[in-house]
Amino acid sequence: MMLDPTTIIRQISIALIPLIFAITLHEAAHGYVASKFGDTTALMLGRVSLNPTRHIDLFGTVILPIVMLIFGGFIFGWAKPVPVNWNNLRKPRRDMALVAIAGPAANLAMALLWAIVAKLSLMSPASGAPGWAISTLSFLQLTSFFGIKINIILMILNLLPIPPLDGSRIISCILPPAAAIAYEKIEPFGIWILLGLIFIGALQRILGPLVLGAIQLIIQLFNF
Repeated sequence: MMLDPTTIIRQISIALIPLIFAITLHEAAHGYVASKFGDTTALMLGRVSLNPTRHIDLFGTVILPIVMLIFGGFIFGWAKPVPVNWNNLRKPRRDMALVAIAGPAANLAMALLWAIVAKLSLMSPASGAPGWAISTLSFLQLTSFFGIKINIILMILNLLPIPPLDGSRIISCILPPAAAIAYEKIEPFGIWILLGLIFIGALQRILGPLVLGAIQLIIQLFNF
């Protein structure tokens, strides 16, 4: 169901910063870890950066998440993939797994950072504060909780074993070389597989319990 214009603007303002950083820092983390294990391709191209404009993909980072937000459904997106030359890595099979896990690890770190922000905002005394201060505090809380949610979604989504998601890179490192090559041939169809799973509602059913469980764990950890 499509949201009304006022709700859309409000939702976009809450989601914008957490969403952009969740997607772009995920990619920057890949490039950073790759540079530490011998491949400086992303570093030389300026992709190991906290500047979101270096990572934004018009469709995956902006258009698709906004459309999904407008229709009130499951939200995800992607940035421009960070280029990694696996042959430059010191131990390609091992290091490929470490580069792959860096993205989800960055999302977990951001989820925990947003949880700290949420906890601090909830601890801030609002009694007697002017209206603008209360509104700002409320906005910060909503933004923080969205930051937790979107980072957990992206972390778990990217760990799915569907090429080219990070989970598939980890699986490739575990499989025998011949099997890994065959498995990676699915990659050109990966995005269509994902979109198909979204269209039939299967992706939401797969991710839903995992996302809710992880968020519940953070809530218990920070005692919200």
